Amino acid sequence: MSRSRRVLPKLPPWLAHALRAQRGPVPWSAVTRGALSAGPLLLVAVQVGRTSLGVVAAIAAMLAGINDRPGSRRASVKRIGVPALGGALGMVAGTYAGQQTGAVVLTVILTFIGLVAGSISAIGPVASAVGTQLLVASAIGAGMPLPEPGWERALAYVAGAGWLLVLRLVLPTPGSLAGDFRFDGERKAVAAVYDAVAELLDAVGGPEAIRRRAALTAALDHAQDALAGPRLRRYASSSAERRLHAQYAAALPLAEAATALAWAGEAVAERASEGPRRLAAAVRGNSHTGPLPAPSRSAPALRALDDALLHAAEVFDQGRGGDLHTRPRTTGDRLRAAFGSAGREYGLRVALCFGASSAAAQALHQGQWYGQHEHWYWLPATAVFLVKPDLGPLASRVLNRAAGTVLGAVLFAGFAAVLPRPEGLIALVALSGALIPVATRHFAAQTAVVTVLVLALVMVGGEPQASMGRIGETLLACAIVLIVGHLPMPGQRGGGVRARLAAASEAAYAYLTHVLDEADTPRIGTVGTPSERRGTSGTPCERPGTPSERPGTSSEHRATADTPSGHRATASERRVTPSDHRATRWTLRREAYRTLAEARTAISLSAHELPALARHTEGADEVADLLERLVDTTTACAVHLDDTGRIGPEHTERLTALLEQLTGPVERVGLRPPRTSLAG
Repeated sequence: MSRSRRVLPKLPPWLAHALRAQRGPVPWSAVTRGALSAGPLLLVAVQVGRTSLGVVAAIAAMLAGINDRPGSRRASVKRIGVPALGGALGMVAGTYAGQQTGAVVLTVILTFIGLVAGSISAIGPVASAVGTQLLVASAIGAGMPLPEPGWERALAYVAGAGWLLVLRLVLPTPGSLAGDFRFDGERKAVAAVYDAVAELLDAVGGPEAIRRRAALTAALDHAQDALAGPRLRRYASSSAERRLHAQYAAALPLAEAATALAWAGEAVAERASEGPRRLAAAVRGNSHTGPLPAPSRSAPALRALDDALLHAAEVFDQGRGGDLHTRPRTTGDRLRAAFGSAGREYGLRVALCFGASSAAAQALHQGQWYGQHEHWYWLPATAVFLVKPDLGPLASRVLNRAAGTVLGAVLFAGFAAVLPRPEGLIALVALSGALIPVATRHFAAQTAVVTVLVLALVMVGGEPQASMGRIGETLLACAIVLIVGHLPMPGQRGGGVRARLAAASEAAYAYLTHVLDEADTPRIGTVGTPSERRGTSGTPCERPGTPSERPGTSSEHRATADTPSGHRATASERRVTPSDHRATRWTLRREAYRTLAEARTAISLSAHELPALARHTEGADEVADLLERLVDTTTACAVHLDDTGRIGPEHTERLTALLEQLTGPVERVGLRPPRTSLAG
């Protein structure tokens, strides 16, 4: 008797997103920092008789722990420190507004703060974290009954976040003591780029190639951010850091060649990925590369890969520094993002939800619904974590927030019944701080941990156990945000997605225009004619040592290739020296792929909203697909151009077809495609 296969119904996108969790190894370093942050701060404050300031410092350390993500120490200064300054400003503003004004004026002030915080959140991830802490701290400052003035609360807030930042900068990560542990985050990020290149080469010609190319973009973005953190000096000051910059720059031509091979869709030999893997191991171990296998030189992209490997071997030995090929955002760019359509929509949505929840909280508080519990600020603070669209779809976050709060409140009620006070509660705060880096993988888990931590802080501060009140306020905040978040708003909805798509479109066309202009520019700095550069055979060129491997030591890997003129040109002279046009091209390519990845993220979040909101960005994914194919084709054109001095007819045909296909979808989402020499 045959068994019929049960077909499970497909979940709606908003529900599927709510059930999705990130995976990965446990970040033990972040867990250690979390355990040493909020709990010890609170313990010291209790011992010296300043419990209320200890509660503020612990809250700041908790929020800083949510921002303590993988990356370099230098990048963590901006990722943790800048939002903490925004939180301190919110603490001051909220404290004095709560002390000097009545309920109506306070609600208006908090609504205005919501408008400002929402608008600046459209600038980027760090600005969004600033907006989040500004809102949360302003609500806490206005509502938490503390004896200290606003400036003392702000100092305690900065001290709490600063303590976690000090731990991030000082404590080494596991396995980093072998080298200069200051740059372990940068080293890991750069090594991941070479690993991503190898994985893309393995996937060429298969169904995983598109996903691997996206993973390469993510690795490059992460490495770029890790290396480009804030610094006192304009350039890298240590040899170790300059070496990492050079190793990152050497990965760009490898990534370009691998992308061109993926575009061609013809599988390559397994040995092609061995070179990038050895380079990744060399970065990770801070060592020499050793022999690098030479791939076949039977196609332009393979020749580009071969030359890029030799160039990387030279760079790894010399380590003289390199350009990160970034396009820094100006103040004008940030202002346009904050006051543009995306910033206006974001700010209005946050202001309405934050203001409505503040008004409801004030009405309930003034009506004595809270009884003796002075924590009306929980309602607007909860709304902050629900309403911000860059943090996740609204419906998904509402479901997870409600479930996580109920779980956390029930768990805390059990702990509060058996733990001694305050010692047991302080230990619970330390445990919760340690769990935050793991819990951030799913919003419900993060909410449960944060709920336990906050309720413990409230009890340490002298208030009674308030689990049931916390559940009621969270459910009320969820209802307010769901209703207000779906109200009709002035202007066209989906402004955030359209702004990201417009930036991606502009970057893609700038990259394409540069490559087309390169085709019309005389080739400078390349030895020999195109036919001489290609060689007379498709077999790998022999290197000193063995026929199929190039040595990686300083005395050997500067191997040369004979040209018909008798000049023995190094790899850098032959091909990969970052001349002005090529360095600009790499910068434009990085910008195109980075903005596309940001647009993809915004589109994905919008697609997982409830249908009433998701319909405003329909068709955006089609535009992103076409732009991605356009950038991939432009990269293949650039590699072919370097090899032959011209753009081939196949590339021209593909580019023209893509530009024609883009016209309709781009106009349907409310954008206007720029013109090029191919599109007219």
